[in-house]
Amino acid sequence: MSLQQTLTIAVKEAIQSIYQAELAAVEFQATRKEFEGDITVVVFPMLRVVKGNPVQIGTQIGEYLVEQVAEVTAFNVVKGFLNLVITDRYYLDFFQGIQADTQFGFNAPEGKAVMVEYSSPNTNKPLHLGHIRNNLLGYAVAKIIEASGKNVYKTQIINDRGIHICKSMLSWQRFGNNETPESTGLKGDKLVGNYYVRFDKEYKAEVKELVAAGKTEDEAKKEAPILLEAQDMLRKWEAGDEEVVALWKTMNQWVYDGFAVTYKNLGVDFDSLYYESNTYLLGKDNIEEGLEKGVFFKKEDGSVWCDLTDEGLDEKLVLRSDGTAVYMTQDIGTAIQRIKDNPDVGGMIYTVGNEQDYHFKVLFLILKKLGYDWAENLYHLSYGMVDLPSGKMKSREGTVVDADDLIVEMATTAETLSKELGKLEGYSEEEKQELYKTIGLGALKYYILKVDPQKRILFNPEESVEFQGNTGPFIQYTYARIQSILRKAKELKVDTSVISLNELHEKEKELLKLLQEYPTTIQLAAKNHSPALIANYTYDLAKGFNSFFQNVTILGTDNEAEKAFRVALSGKVAQVIKSAFGLLGIDVPERM
Repeated sequence: MSLQQTLTIAVKEAIQSIYQAELAAVEFQATRKEFEGDITVVVFPMLRVVKGNPVQIGTQIGEYLVEQVAEVTAFNVVKGFLNLVITDRYYLDFFQGIQADTQFGFNAPEGKAVMVEYSSPNTNKPLHLGHIRNNLLGYAVAKIIEASGKNVYKTQIINDRGIHICKSMLSWQRFGNNETPESTGLKGDKLVGNYYVRFDKEYKAEVKELVAAGKTEDEAKKEAPILLEAQDMLRKWEAGDEEVVALWKTMNQWVYDGFAVTYKNLGVDFDSLYYESNTYLLGKDNIEEGLEKGVFFKKEDGSVWCDLTDEGLDEKLVLRSDGTAVYMTQDIGTAIQRIKDNPDVGGMIYTVGNEQDYHFKVLFLILKKLGYDWAENLYHLSYGMVDLPSGKMKSREGTVVDADDLIVEMATTAETLSKELGKLEGYSEEEKQELYKTIGLGALKYYILKVDPQKRILFNPEESVEFQGNTGPFIQYTYARIQSILRKAKELKVDTSVISLNELHEKEKELLKLLQEYPTTIQLAAKNHSPALIANYTYDLAKGFNSFFQNVTILGTDNEAEKAFRVALSGKVAQVIKSAFGLLGIDVPERM
């Protein structure tokens, strides 16, 4: 039983014994640094069931706990806060319980599985900075939910069809001279992306010519010959034209090969892939079923709608009058198909930018109305955009921050800073390059994941690679510092198998309290779909260790029991840092 559970029972018994009243719940918080104590009971909420002065109530509960609970040795009351001092023995017993547990904080899977969708790119351009945030968030949330005790499936839907794909194809046909990734040495996604940008350039030039010839801008935009040709290509693709389909397959494969390299470099993966070319006709049967159930209604022109006005939304089109699907139709069908493919899944998380908030509200509501019980467990992991100091990105104009370029730039930035700090004596060139990658990628991932998903980010590469403050490299450096201590302890043959300490230094106690928070933090991060909670917890733990390191002698103490405990405690902190960073998809170097 955890300390909070023990104290909850005891506080409820105290209220029953002293006031003959029933308390539904007990609220705890960490004791503020300026007061003595390890955990604080908040008295104010109790005033609903117990009338009286909060200081007096707190004092009476404190006296009861000191008498009845072995772990509580003393207390003090500040206004409506009861600060409890917990015995060193309790924390030492806790440590011995977790010392050898390599899965500390993680729960075994139980209940229904969860599917997490992320990435879901278009196949007409390479991945950019926005995709990086999406991938990092989705992957980290999947890992955190898995650690919290669920089987997780990671998936994406690849938007591999539509007019935007045909624009790249047509542009390559016109201007490509049969060039390929092999002949140009370019990654396939970059090559195809270049032709998407080229299409836009040609299209704008044609619009300009038409306007000069007397057309209005709206007419020119609709009548530009290159656009009409792309629309014709889309019709041919939908009709199964052999030549168009063959080109589509070839160019898409170039893109998939390019994406695979980026995903590998970014350290993310997927368990299954869905392709829009396979799913875009899904959902029509579900619309028929919904019409029969009265979930949808038909308008005079034959179009099908869902009336969501009672829910504070509007009427939503789910099938056009000509019987063609809209995105909503397809998303309804894909969600249902995914559960058919994975019957053990009881909920899904969609990692998609906040510009789609309304779309997902509507989608989830419609699936609930159609009567699917799993629709209660759908979540839109909505996130804000990533900006650079230079402004917003536009892929049509070729001004995006390319994901691959950014990954390389991060390693270069880490290299520059490492050389300035002069910390890499005795490393081979290969080891240095590997370390720069680890630091650069860790800096990028941490900078993005430490922010609440819903907030917009202004990404500053130089700031992210700092070795001080709330950054990935600071935490990585703390881990590497502990590894150095452990290597020296091994040379000194420090035996950490037996812990015979009875009293704790306050800095040791602070670290143990932080370690105790790890399992709860995982559960909270899973519940809130927020890697930021794990990131900032890891920063607090690294900060706590550095404070401990500066105030306590680890290997230099003459007391063997102290030495053994401090080395063991350092090792556990390192293990939890590595474990927590693993949930964020961040590697830690053994030395740096």
